[in-house]
Amino acid sequence: MATEDRGFASMDRKRQRDIASKGGKAAHKKGAAHEWTREEAQAAGRKGGLARHRKPLAAPPAADDSSSTGDESSSPPA
Repeated sequence: MATEDRGFASMDRKRQRDIASKGGKAAHKKGAAHEWTREEAQAAGRKGGLARHRKPLAAPPAADDSSSTGDESSSPPA
């Protein structure tokens, strides 16, 4: 059996949704499911929106060999 043929991710979307739905219903019936408050939902939505629109950070500038020697890096090259 190939690795691609195993597990939840390899199932078709409908089968995944059916299994997840059963788990959610069972958790609610047991009383262990999380119930979102209005404030929690707003905070989560805000956080997701900020993450979605965040610009990627630029890579830090490369350090050259002369900067690691201390005082010599502040004086101009001779």
